[in-house]
Amino acid sequence: MKGTYSYINEFWRKQQSDEFKALRWSRLIGWRREPTVCRIERPTRLDRARALGYKAKQGIIVVRVKVRRGSLRKPRPNKGRKASKMGMEKITMKKSLKRIAEERAVKRYPNMEVLNSYFVAKDGKHKYFEVILVDSAMYPMQKGRVFRGLTSEGRKNRGLRKKGKRSVHSRPSVNAGALRGK
Repeated sequence: MKGTYSYINEFWRKQQSDEFKALRWSRLIGWRREPTVCRIERPTRLDRARALGYKAKQGIIVVRVKVRRGSLRKPRPNKGRKASKMGMEKITMKKSLKRIAEERAVKRYPNMEVLNSYFVAKDGKHKYFEVILVDSAMYPMQKGRVFRGLTSEGRKNRGLRKKGKRSVHSRPSVNAGALRGK
């Protein structure tokens, strides 16, 4: 006998089904009109939010964040260059879009700290993430976690998910590993 969360999880895994597509597009029409950072009453993916630490109690909120898709936007040089040397194509950030979403959420709610985040939807222009925020009074030792790369996504971007041979220089940080190698 399966529980409720397993049915929710199964629904989100079958993203090619007609029911899922219809629901997603009807939601995205409304989400496009919302501001970039929007507080929501309850999580869209309850199973994922609960797995990442969400509880429906005081001091915990969920925020939906809209982030532009694609690589880094840079101004096109107006002086003479070969097209291939303009530095316009394939310029990507070291930060993931998920990490950018977490940072934007904290800037909007400065008295909160990021607990975790998860992907919700994407369209042609944007990706949508939901970020679980906790009142910083509940975690006084965790000030500015997102900006120091201490969230799950931050640790992933810093290369701390890997262990062993090729990850020696990423601990305790890339900068410290480079200094130690000299």
